[in-house]
Amino acid sequence: MTLVLWHIELSHYNEKARWALDYKGLRYERRVPMPGLHGVRALIETRGAQRRLPVLEIDGRAVGDSTAIIAALEEYAPDPPLYPAHPADRARALQLEDYFDEQLGPEVRRFVWHHTLADTDAVSRALFTAPNRGRERMLRATAPVAGFFVRRDYGADDDGARRAREAVVASMDRLESELQPSGYLVGDSFTVADLTAAALFTPALHPPGRPFMPSAVVPAVQELREELAARPGGEWVTRMYAEHRGAYAGVPDVVHH
Repeated sequence: MTLVLWHIELSHYNEKARWALDYKGLRYERRVPMPGLHGVRALIETRGAQRRLPVLEIDGRAVGDSTAIIAALEEYAPDPPLYPAHPADRARALQLEDYFDEQLGPEVRRFVWHHTLADTDAVSRALFTAPNRGRERMLRATAPVAGFFVRRDYGADDDGARRAREAVVASMDRLESELQPSGYLVGDSFTVADLTAAALFTPALHPPGRPFMPSAVVPAVQELREELAARPGGEWVTRMYAEHRGAYAGVPDVVHH
């Protein structure tokens, strides 16, 4: 049975799911819904259980949420593992996965969208890494309404963006404090903790090997990117991508209109 991943190209949570699939060397199909219909697609695929992508079709069921997807993949394809074998290490890795899921992921998203939404060209570059005139026309037509809902859903106002930037920097502090002598967050090898931290620091960072990144970003995002990239944690993210980000082995993306 073919694995199918419904995803948003730019999203860091979707990158987390893609990375897990690619790290395990699995062949799967990527499907991209139209902008504005991501939530509808997630609700359809999960029968109302999830309203956000990614959603993975696996073993006759639809699994939503990047953390749940990795858990399902650990059962479906245990090797190479992302969960440590030792119970204490596994618990620690899952704890760090949860930390970055909850404390980093929403904040970097809030910061980036706050500074990007006012520039429709920047939004288009972020969402469409390959030219697609039909999708771009629809984006421009719906941008005012879509922008309102994005700001409301993500709390992307001035105060929220200021606090979000502080939270992203705090997550970098936490990352650097947790790194072990091995160069990994838990034990002596790459785990779900490393994958989650590295994936969720994008798009605030732009490591080579991270697919679907916009060609340019707005000044506020670029400033944060340069600040983080100069830190040991920023260098670590680049190394994780260089050493552990496998290549996609599936069919070309299917874009749904």
